[in-house]
Amino acid sequence: MSAAGTARATPADMLAWGREVLASQPFSVLVGTELAALSPGKAELRLPIRQDLRQQHGFLHGGVVSYLADNALTYAGGAAMAVPVVTSEYKINYVRPAIGELLVARAECVSAGRQQAVVRCDVYVVRDGEERLCAVAQGTIARLGEGA
Repeated sequence: MSAAGTARATPADMLAWGREVLASQPFSVLVGTELAALSPGKAELRLPIRQDLRQQHGFLHGGVVSYLADNALTYAGGAAMAVPVVTSEYKINYVRPAIGELLVARAECVSAGRQQAVVRCDVYVVRDGEERLCAVAQGTIARLGEGA
């Protein structure tokens, strides 16, 4: 299925396509990312927290939190636009250290046009079964040009 086909795909087909894309990303495979949900304009990514992804204070490294937000933003924007996309820019605010067992990024498209989408993402850390907000991101997702 192509990105353009996501607009007409069933939810199961869309999720399967998204998981194929994720499996083709070496870094995502390396850190163990899972695409838990994908629908037009929405995405949820999950990442089990491992010791080798932490920084010196025992928190999940901010770069890993940022990566998950970036990828969730791009999935949600791409699913909203139904075309191949890349992240054009994004900003992230860390609101608490990510200490727990699982990181969850939930992104939702705020506005989508032909060339770009604006997407917001909340990142939660799960500790002892409880979700706590640890970061908030917003980004611009751009249509990937034909010559790219």
